[in-house]
Amino acid sequence: MLRKAEEKLAAGRNDWHQGFYGDAASRAYYAVYHAICAVLAERDLSFTSHGQTLGAFNREFVQSGLFPPDTFRKIQRLFEDRQLGDYDWERSLDRDEAERDLNDARNIITACRRYLEAKTGRSFPTESSQ
Repeated sequence: MLRKAEEKLAAGRNDWHQGFYGDAASRAYYAVYHAICAVLAERDLSFTSHGQTLGAFNREFVQSGLFPPDTFRKIQRLFEDRQLGDYDWERSLDRDEAERDLNDARNIITACRRYLEAKTGRSFPTESSQ
């Protein structure tokens, strides 16, 4: 799942460089979604909807203090920006918004990777090491 997160993030960076800011934001959200699924899976938790997945991550990892308090707000914004980028025909994301999403996604994925490395004793590749 972390590999998929890194792939989505790399795709988002490529989209951003090509000026596809809505697609970049969408990839940023999905990158984070896969990373938090990996963290939840470490506790044998998996869910059938994005809402359940995000809620469980917030409850189990953010509210418990294992991840910084602003993590869930960032994930919510990423979800909203993904919705806007994928489905809104009247509004669009600009370069700076998409870049913020990609940077926040990178930070959240890094935090997820570090958490999993500490819990499992394993090393996981990053976007730049693949």
